[in-house]
Amino acid sequence: VQLVESGGGSVQAGGSLTLSCAASGYTNSMGWFRQAAGKEREGVAGIDRAGTTAYADSVKSRFTVSRDNAKNTLALQMSSLRPEDTAMYYCAASNWKLRATLGASSLYPYWGQGTQVTVS
Repeated sequence: VQLVESGGGSVQAGGSLTLSCAASGYTNSMGWFRQAAGKEREGVAGIDRAGTTAYADSVKSRFTVSRDNAKNTLALQMSSLRPEDTAMYYCAASNWKLRATLGASSLYPYWGQGTQVTVS
C-alpha cells in the first residue's frame, strides 16, 4: 500500500488546514503522526475502518480525523492551530485493525512521505 499526503503549508496561529492522504489499496487502521524538529514522532489521531477515532490530548477538540473507505482516503481537519503544531505530518496505515485506535507508530507498516505544516 502506498500513501500520499497533501495539504500541508504555512498558516498563522489560530488558522486552519486540512491534510489529505490517498491510499493505493485496502487499509484498516489508519493514523496521523507528526514529528517536529528535534523531537520524536508522536501520534496525533487514529481511525479504524468502522470510523472509531482517537486523538492525542494536545489536539482534542481542535483536530478531526475522517476517512472515506470507498475512495481509500484519510483526512485531518486542523483548526485553532498553534505554533507548537508545527511539524512534518505523516499518514500511516495498517491492513489489520489495531487493538488501539491510535496505535504506536511501530504498528503501522505503511507510511507516506510526509507533508510540512508550519504555524507562525
